[in-house]
Amino acid sequence: MSLEDDFLVQRQKRTAEIEALGFRPYGQRFDFTHTIPDILRGYSEKTAEQLADKPQVCIAGRIQTMRRMGKAGFLHLMQTGEKLQVYIRKDAVAETEYQLYEILDTGDIIGVEGYLFRTRTGELSVHAEKLTFLSKILLTLPEKFHGLEDVEVRYRQRYLDLIANPESQKVFVTRAKIISSLRRQLEQRGFIEVETPMMQPLYGGAAARPFVTHHNALDMDLYLRIAPELYLKRLIVGGLDRVYEINRNFRNEGISTHHNPEFTMLEFYQAYTDYQGLMDLTAELLKQTAIDATGSAVVEYQGETLDFSNVRRMSMQEAVGDASLEGHSLVEKFEREIEATLIQPTMIYDYPVEVSPLSKNKASDPAFVERFELYVAGMEIGNAYTELNDPQEQRRRFELQGRDREAGDEEAHQMDEDYLRAMSYGMPPTGGEGIGVDRLTMILTNSKSIRDVILFPLMRPIGKKEPE
Repeated sequence: MSLEDDFLVQRQKRTAEIEALGFRPYGQRFDFTHTIPDILRGYSEKTAEQLADKPQVCIAGRIQTMRRMGKAGFLHLMQTGEKLQVYIRKDAVAETEYQLYEILDTGDIIGVEGYLFRTRTGELSVHAEKLTFLSKILLTLPEKFHGLEDVEVRYRQRYLDLIANPESQKVFVTRAKIISSLRRQLEQRGFIEVETPMMQPLYGGAAARPFVTHHNALDMDLYLRIAPELYLKRLIVGGLDRVYEINRNFRNEGISTHHNPEFTMLEFYQAYTDYQGLMDLTAELLKQTAIDATGSAVVEYQGETLDFSNVRRMSMQEAVGDASLEGHSLVEKFEREIEATLIQPTMIYDYPVEVSPLSKNKASDPAFVERFELYVAGMEIGNAYTELNDPQEQRRRFELQGRDREAGDEEAHQMDEDYLRAMSYGMPPTGGEGIGVDRLTMILTNSKSIRDVILFPLMRPIGKKEPE
C-alpha cells in the first residue's frame, strides 16, 4: 500500500469516528457572521484591553496548522488567502466538540463560534465556544500546507494551488479587480457591454489560425472566434456608438509564457473618434486600472519599476530609428530589435498598411495606417486603430489578403461579404481597440507566466513533451 493509500484509509476511519460523535462529515449550511479577512481588517489594530468586551464572531475555514497541548490547543483557519488563530480549551466547548477537535486533520473545514481576544504572545485569536464540522479532507496537503512549488501540479490542479498558496488566490482577486475597473471606467464613459458569437461561420478580426468545429444539425463547419472585431463594428453601423466586450478568444497557435490558446480580451469601439483619441483614453484606463488593482500607478514587475502614469508615445519609424524603412521590413526590424526593449508602458503608432488590413490609411502618407500597439515589459498588451470605414477599400484589402492566403499564408484574413454589406450602410468614423486582460494581469500581479493568471490553462497531456 502506498503512503497516499495509507493516508486515505486513515482519513476514512476518521470520517467514521466523526459520524460516531454525531457530526456530519460532509456538513450542512453554516451561517457565519464574519469572514476571516473581515475580522483582520476590523480588529487587527485592537489591543487586548479593547477586546475586553469579548466581541462575538462566527467563522468558517480550512485548518492550516494545528498545535495540541494537553487539554487545550491552537489551530489556524484559512479563508480566501487569510488566516486567523483559534484557541480551543476542553472546558470551554462541549465534550463531543473537544473529542472532535482531537481527531481533526490539517485541511478539514470547520466552523467556529466564540469571541475575539489576544493571547499572551499578542496574537489576535478566537476563543472557541462551539465547533461545527463541515467537510472532511481525504487526501494529504502538500508539504504540511507550507506551499506548493511544483508548477505542473499548480496549473493542472489549480484547486490545490489555491489551497496551498495564498499568493495564488491574491493573483486572481487582483485579476477580478482589473476587469471590474476596466468595466466601470468604460461604462462611466457611456460604453455599453455586449455579447457577440463565439462560434462564427467566418473568422476574422485578427491574423491567427482558428479552431474548427462542426454543427451537426446545420451540417456546417464553424470557427471559434479569434476576435470579436467584425461583429462589434457591425453594432457601430447599427447605431450603438460605444460598445465593449470582455471576451474569450481562441487561437490555434503555440503555447508559451506569453501565449495560451484560450485567452481574455477587452475589446471596445467608439464612434466619432480616431487612434489619437484612443491613445488618450488608453493612458487614462491603464493608470486608473493599476491604481484600482494595486493601489498605485507605479508597479514592480520582474525587477523593473513600471510607471503607468507616464505612457510614452512614438512612431514605429522613430522607434526603429530609420525613416527609410517601410512595409514588412520595418515591422520585421521592429519585432526583431525593438519590441523586447520596450519596458516602460509605450504606444508605438503608425504601422505599414501591409500588416493592417482593417485600419484606415493616414491621410498624409497612405503607405501607413492610423494604428498603435501598446507595449509593457517587452510584451504587446494592446492593439488599436482608426477603423477603415470605406467598404470599397476594405474589399480591396480583403482581396489582397486572399492572394496572400493562396500563396500559403494561413493567417491571412478571409473575405467577409456580410461585413462589407454592413459597411455599405455607412460606418461612422470609429476607433477600436483590444487589450489583453491576461497579459495586463501578469504585469499588475508580477506574474512571470500567463499560466499564473489563468485559472485553468491548457496543458499538454501528462507524459507528452511540451511543444517547441
